[in-house]
Parts: sequence; C-alpha cells; structure tokens
Amino acid sequence: MTDQAVDTDGVRLSQDPAEDGGFLGRTRELKELRADIERAGLDTLSGRKAPRARVLLIAGRPGSGRTALAEELAARVADHYPDGVLRARLSEPDGTRVPVERLARDLLTELDRTAPPGADEDDLTEALRAALADRRALLLLDCVGDAEQVDALLPDTPDCLAVAVSEGPLTGIADVRPCTLGGLDTKSALELLARHTGSVRITVDPRAAEHLVELCQAQPAALTLAGGWLAARPQAAVADLAKQLHAESDEGGALDRVFRLVYASLPATAARMLRLLSLAPAGLADPHTASALAGCSVSGARTVLDDFVALGLLHAVDSPLPAYEVPGCLHDRLSRLARRHDRPGELQLARARMLERTVRLLQSCRAVTETDSPQAREKLLATPRDLRFPHPRAAADWLRARRPALLAAARLAVADGELDTLARRLMSQLVRAMVAHFGTQAAAPDLYGVHRLVLDVAERRELPREKAAALLNLADLDARTGRTAEALVRYRAALDAGREADDPYATGRAMESVGGAHLELGDYDRAADWFGRALAQRLARNERADAARVYGRIATAHTYAGRYGEAVRAWRAAVAGYRRSGDVAAQARALSELARVQEYAGRPEESLHTCQEAVEWARRAEDERLQAALHLRLADTLDRLGDPVAAGLQRSAAERMLREDPAEACETLGASTED
Repeated sequence: MTDQAVDTDGVRLSQDPAEDGGFLGRTRELKELRADIERAGLDTLSGRKAPRARVLLIAGRPGSGRTALAEELAARVADHYPDGVLRARLSEPDGTRVPVERLARDLLTELDRTAPPGADEDDLTEALRAALADRRALLLLDCVGDAEQVDALLPDTPDCLAVAVSEGPLTGIADVRPCTLGGLDTKSALELLARHTGSVRITVDPRAAEHLVELCQAQPAALTLAGGWLAARPQAAVADLAKQLHAESDEGGALDRVFRLVYASLPATAARMLRLLSLAPAGLADPHTASALAGCSVSGARTVLDDFVALGLLHAVDSPLPAYEVPGCLHDRLSRLARRHDRPGELQLARARMLERTVRLLQSCRAVTETDSPQAREKLLATPRDLRFPHPRAAADWLRARRPALLAAARLAVADGELDTLARRLMSQLVRAMVAHFGTQAAAPDLYGVHRLVLDVAERRELPREKAAALLNLADLDARTGRTAEALVRYRAALDAGREADDPYATGRAMESVGGAHLELGDYDRAADWFGRALAQRLARNERADAARVYGRIATAHTYAGRYGEAVRAWRAAVAGYRRSGDVAAQARALSELARVQEYAGRPEESLHTCQEAVEWARRAEDERLQAALHLRLADTLDRLGDPVAAGLQRSAAERMLREDPAEACETLGASTED
C-alpha cells in the first residue's frame, strides 16, 4: 500500500528516477493507455453516465515490466487525480489470493477512514465505495488474481480510475481492453543493460549486446539479472554472457535461462539462503529473517542480501530499516529449487528458526516498553545484543515497518492447520507487542485478524479450549470498539466452548463477560444474574480476589438499576473479600464505591464515615490520587451536611496532593472496582 521501489518485475531499478535515469521505453503502450482513459465507454456511447470507475488493464507475465508500466502511468496522470494514488497487491508472492476484506481495510486505512475491526467483507467494501464517492483517486491494483477481486474494490464513480495489473484478461469486467506487454524495444533494452554494466561494455561490442537482448527476449527481469551478472564480473565481456546463455538449455523461457545461470554462479551458502528466502512471509525479508532461515549471523546475512540486490535477485524496500522483497517473478522458481535441493525436514527447521526469531524479537519489542518492571529490565539485559532495541521508539518503528511481514508470519504459523506451541507463542507475543506500542484501540483491526486465525484453526481441529480463548479475545475487541451486541453473541459462544473443554477459567470469564455485555446494553437484571453465576463459580473454587471483584460488578448492576440496598450489600461483600485477600488498594476503592452508593441511597452520614475509612486505606495503599479524589467526595458530602468550613479543608487537602486541576481526581472516582 505504500510507495515502493519496483522490483525486477518492472523496468525501474529504483523508486527515485534521478538515480537511474527514469523510465525506459513503452512509449506506444503509454500512449494507448492514456488514450484509453479518454476513450468514450459503452455507457457514454449509449447516452448514459458511466456508473463506475474506468478500468485499465495491463497484462503480462511476471518479469515483463507490467508493474513498472502501471507505476509510470500513475505518475504521469497523477495530476488528474488530486486525491492520490492508492496501491494494493491482490495476490501473495506464491499466488494466493488476498482476501477482499483485508484489501478493503488497507485501502480504507490509506484514506484515513476506519471501520469496525469485526466488519465483514460487504461492510468494508461498502465503506470503501462511500469513502471514494466524492474523490478523484487512482487505484493501482497489482497482481490481480481474478475479476471478482477488482469488481469488489471498484469505486461507484467515474471520477476515479483503476489500473489493474494481471497476467491475463479480466473476464467479467465490462469495457476493458487489455494492454498486453511483450519485450522492450532494442534501444531501451540496451540502455537497461548499460545501467548495470556501464555504457563502454555495450558500445565496445554492440552486436553481442543486441544478441544478448535477443536471448533475453528483451524482458526487463531477464535483462536485469543479466546486467547484474555482468556487473559482478567487470572483466567479462558481453559476448561471454551471450555465449553461456546460448549454451543453456532451452527449457523454460528467457528468464528461466538467465536465472539458472545467475543461480549457478552463487556460492553454495548464498544459493541456499536465496532458496530459503522463498519461506519469508509475504516474500518480505530483513537481515534477521535471512539469518534465522540460513543459520548465519545477522551481519553476514545483510551482506549477502545486499549482494542479491546488486545481482537483481532481490530488491530493497523503501523503509527506514533494512528490508528486502523477493521479486514476484522469482518466487515460484526459488520455491521449486528449495523443494528440489532441501529435504522437507530442513525446510521445516528453517521455518521454525525464522518463527522462533520473530517470537524473540517481539518479546524484546514489548519488553523495552516495560521500563518500570525490574524483571522485564533483567530479562531484556539477558537478551542477545542483536535482538535488543535501544529504546521504545526504535521498537515501535520496527514493529510498524515489519507489520505486513509479522501478520504474514502469523498466517504462515497456522498455514498447515495446526496450532503448535510455536504458533501460540507467536500469536501471543504479536498481540502483546502491538497493544504495548499502539494500544488496543489502534491495533484492533490487526488483533482481530490474529485472533480469527486462531479461531479458524481451533474450529477446524475441534479444539474447544483454544476456541473459547479466541472467542473471548474477539468479543473483547468487539466490546471495546462499541460492538456490544456482537460481543454478547461471541461471549455466549465462548461459554459453550469453555464448558465443552471443561475449562473453569474460560467459563467463569465468559459468564462475567456476558454480564458485562448486558450491563453495557442496559439490561441490569440479566447483568446481575450472569454476574451471580460467575460469582458462584468463583466461590466454589475459593477464588477470593476474583469473587470480590465480581461482587463489585453485581453492586454496579444493582446501582444502575436503582436497587441501592442490594448494591450496598454487594459492596460490603466486596470490601470483606479484598480485606481477606490482603488487597489494600482494591479495598480502598471498594469502600469509595460503597460510599458513593450510600450517598445515592440518601444516607450521607454513613457515606461520610465510609469515605473517611476509604481515605485511611488509600493512604496505606499509597494511592495519593485516590486519596485526593476521596477528599473531594468528603468535601461534597460535608457541603450537603451543612459544614462548608470542613468541606473547604478537604478540598485544600486534595489540591495539595494533586498540585493540578482537582477536577481530574473525579476521574478516579468514576473508575469502577470491577475494572
């Protein structure tokens, strides 16, 4: 979705045209495409306004320069689309179709529009069309798998333009004329070679250079690899490479022949690393990924990766951190080589090393935020230097830059339909790192995707315990993002799964959460009933602290329902429970809430006494903010009892404690003990 350098699937060598002299060739194709934008469509010819965006199709095999042509076209017509260019890749490097739901959400993010984390495909595509309804934007849809993907994302306005890049025609989308790519013209192909080899080696033997272009069928990807091979051998003549290619087997096309030659020239260790990069999630790698896959040092991996970029075997991604991408036209070839030369056990081990390294990086990424925890600091210092982040901002930058690869790693971890220990750890650490750096609200869409991965596997493999955990996590996200009705359905499903698994934690948590959802929906009787069921389980298991918390939730439900007598009894039970468990801070907060309810019930003297007791327990808990809030409550109560002098003293005490706007203390009083 972000601007990136074009790989060997295109003609550009770099994102910045100044670095490589700009775009090469394709003059006729660009002219045809621009004319196609202005061409009257079938609707216009029949006198009707076009109902949807025009679709331009650039068709060509991977390596033909199709992506580079689409990028160049977008750059040349960008002035006509002031709302910008939106990019999406519709297939993974291995050809797997990207779900429309994920594509629509990413495009909405580019448009600074948010959608509920649990929204389905129809809701997301509708939101996308609504977001584009009053815009003039250009959608560049790369690696299109089928017409249905494009149709789902197509804006319902003729003011937008969609440029689709595909290997073949898009049957099903009306009024689309494909621009089918062949090779470059000879002049452009020679210039592309010269950018790697220098112009002298081309002009010294122009016939050999033209013969090399013919052998490469003027395909940009093949020419890029040929140029990289020559650049790595300054003493070799162009004719030498042409002779070797001529001697190559005719099996496959031009790209296959050049790739085989370049691959055969690699040292064994580098060739192995290149093959294993086909395992990199979403074709995205960094030095850590390559290091784990190949079992070498991080610095050594980076050196080899940079060598691959020079050879045209990888391209560097535009990123603040070192990052690389396997060209789409080479991914399948590398996968086949890996299956041919590496035993299944070796590939499985390499994948496990990569995921284990990812888990450890995520652990370090999260730990660096826990500056107040001595245990976390000690654990961080015990982490190898290569896995440490110098400060939280560096960790957040890494997490943000690696987000697509990390989410792809999560999908890879469960791709075989299993939920092994490594997959569980990866999911857990990914969720915890995202929450630590971005917060639950901001990370909710990604967290939702991770939990759904777990749920899908749990349902397929009939794992009720894991199903219950995933449903609880998804329901929590629904609840925190305002989808309370949806959360209630999932909490009930989690309760069923927890009972099936005979998991007391899941069932107790689900019952309490069902009560919380009813409370949020304003059904206080059902909320109190479900909290009562959860309480019975806590008491049966002698879980005192949890039971005290649930008493507080029951009290809250009764308070909202206006049943203050029952609320007072429940808060007293909560206070007693916290006292028995030794939780001084929670006891102080429960007393504070008890005082509030007593005041609601018209018993100010009792409220005053309870509040004074709460101040003492808050002092013992060294919670100055709660003490200040309680002093303010005492002041309000004393005012109502007709003692303004004492009330003023209480307010002065609160202000001295906070040394800031005393109104902020009221926030503390608004926090319920059940949280």
